[in-house]
Amino acid sequence: MGFALEPPRAVRVGCGDSMTQGRIYTKGGDGGDTSLLGGERVRKDSLRTETYGTVDELNSLLGLMAVEISDAVLIDELKVIQGHLLEAGARLACTASTAQGYGLKSPGEAEATVLEAAIDRVLEALPEQKGFILPGGSRSASTAHVARTVCRRAERRLISLQAEVGEPGLRQIQIYLNRLSDYLYTVARMCNHLDGVADVPWVREA
Repeated sequence: MGFALEPPRAVRVGCGDSMTQGRIYTKGGDGGDTSLLGGERVRKDSLRTETYGTVDELNSLLGLMAVEISDAVLIDELKVIQGHLLEAGARLACTASTAQGYGLKSPGEAEATVLEAAIDRVLEALPEQKGFILPGGSRSASTAHVARTVCRRAERRLISLQAEVGEPGLRQIQIYLNRLSDYLYTVARMCNHLDGVADVPWVREA
């Protein structure tokens, strides 16, 4: 996942004033490393790139969720969350000093509180959960469950990154991801409810 604070510059080709769009490929990562915001080069499999790459994976899944569900309120919430994840990814893609220089703001406890209110709203519309459920049901619910598990993985990667770099501010993102996984679990149940499909109960074998 590459983060840029400004769009790619157009590249002049041919003669005269003919211009094309900026190139997506730079070939700079062909050797297995990549640039963080601020220019520092790191391996593509470093813990930092693995962390913001997982956040990017989660963001992409939320985009899929948004086209699978029909509820306008949930769709609007997902779009806001996608913006928060982009901000979180940008913060994770740089060191603390670079983030301060760019004035990056990542989601934290305030945004987590908004998610808590959304969870409470959705739960009020759902029947009481009687036992454990399995990921599944409708297509939209299944997609939400996948997103939930990727969110948990992003949180685990972030916890490891915090232990490695000790940068202030990363815990705020962790709090947000922790609450987001709860939100996605609730939304998965809501998707089944909206689609007229029952949650899949876990039936323990005798």
